[in-house]
Amino acid sequence: MSPTLVLSLVAGYFTILIVIALLTSRKATSESFFVANRNAPWYMVAFAMIGTSLSGVTFISVPGMVQSQAWSYMAVVFGYLVGYLVIGLVLMPLYYRLRLVSIYGYLEQRFGFWSYKTGALFFLISRAVGSAFRLYLVAGVLQLAVFDKMGVPFAVTVAVSILLIYLYTFRGGLKTILWTDTFQTMAMLLCVGVSIYLISSELNLGFAELVRTVKESSMSQIYFSDFRDDKFFWKQFASGAFITIVMTGLDQDLMQKNLSCRSLGDAQKNMFWFTIVLVFVNILFLTLGVLLYQFAAAKGISLTNAEGKVVGDNVFPLLATQHFTLFAGIIFILGIIAVTYASADSALTALTTSFCVDFLDIRQYPEARQTKLRQLTHFGFSVVLIVIILIFKALNDQSLITAVFKAAGYTYGPLLGLFSFGILTHRGLHDRLVLPVCAAAPIITYIINANSEAWFNGYKFGFEILLLNGAITFLALLAISRPASTRTAVAV
Repeated sequence: MSPTLVLSLVAGYFTILIVIALLTSRKATSESFFVANRNAPWYMVAFAMIGTSLSGVTFISVPGMVQSQAWSYMAVVFGYLVGYLVIGLVLMPLYYRLRLVSIYGYLEQRFGFWSYKTGALFFLISRAVGSAFRLYLVAGVLQLAVFDKMGVPFAVTVAVSILLIYLYTFRGGLKTILWTDTFQTMAMLLCVGVSIYLISSELNLGFAELVRTVKESSMSQIYFSDFRDDKFFWKQFASGAFITIVMTGLDQDLMQKNLSCRSLGDAQKNMFWFTIVLVFVNILFLTLGVLLYQFAAAKGISLTNAEGKVVGDNVFPLLATQHFTLFAGIIFILGIIAVTYASADSALTALTTSFCVDFLDIRQYPEARQTKLRQLTHFGFSVVLIVIILIFKALNDQSLITAVFKAAGYTYGPLLGLFSFGILTHRGLHDRLVLPVCAAAPIITYIINANSEAWFNGYKFGFEILLLNGAITFLALLAISRPASTRTAVAV
């Protein structure tokens, strides 16, 4: 695959996004940037959220993990169903009743100034690190496929990639992103479907044979009964439920789209249909994973690296760029670009929204000043993402980068603890103590996780580390709580 071809595809793709932005950002205001004037059709929001909720990590890692993890990830996906039910029936009514732009405004009404700023701060840190990591992955793919051969430095690749996101989001914000993410979700789903079709054709599998091949493969096992195994079904299921509640329901990025619907009823319909579609999308990714390994086995392709190990994250890129047909390779490039930038553009807008609303309180200013501050903030977070990505590159240690990415999940524990305490109890808090408590909880969680095998008879924490983090935060908040006040009772 020539660099010129890939570069042409990328240029054409972003041209479409910029045209969409120009058409949708006319007469843009802060209200349209933050919540799309609260009149977005629910079905459009549901479809756009698919691309936002996934990422290049999902596009590469979920298919790649089936050899070592089989379909155990489906237990997490089934847990999503419970999590989205809680979001639709508990969190959404709360957010709509308070007519929030930033969901962390709830914490101010419930507990006070410092609780509010703490929640927003943890979101900013987590989303900035997570989004930078996702962009690092796709920038790495583009660097390998195109820019290394052209002698372009990695820093330039990253800066141009994020500049392109800035160009099509800085004016319209969420109003634009609902349209661009709809386009990108469609592109991503088309790429996954076409990839499955092309590999099936190479293996001479019709639809019935495809289903039978996947069903009979040992890589399609879903239920694992050993509770000590990190693939244990019910542990994965519970983790999926709480991950969804926290990383969707307590995350400004995804909830910002839900708050753009015309009414609570529309937002709940959006969540219901989004959940169903997301389950089937993950089944497609896992099906693709089985087919990738079947394809490699049938063609005699070695997937091991220099150390003799199969690195799941390398499987799809390796096969797509070196062993698939040119057309299939193009489909892979377009798919990873679509899913990554659908996640990244939404995150950049959410970061801008949270900082402008939660820290700058720009709604107190005239519209012209709001626009100036909003665009400066948007540019500032673009630079922040570039810096974080370049730090990842300078570390040049995949295991360390992965550790940094996983560490971002620790920041959601305090959010889980804060919101749970606010919703499940009627007690108030000594507001000034909330920030140190929430800062200490991830540190305590990390220490427990690092020593769990020695302390708990070989037990290893997986995704449920989030539950531990949230529980520690909740108990610490209980320790600094006080009886309910009139404001607390009203805000619940």
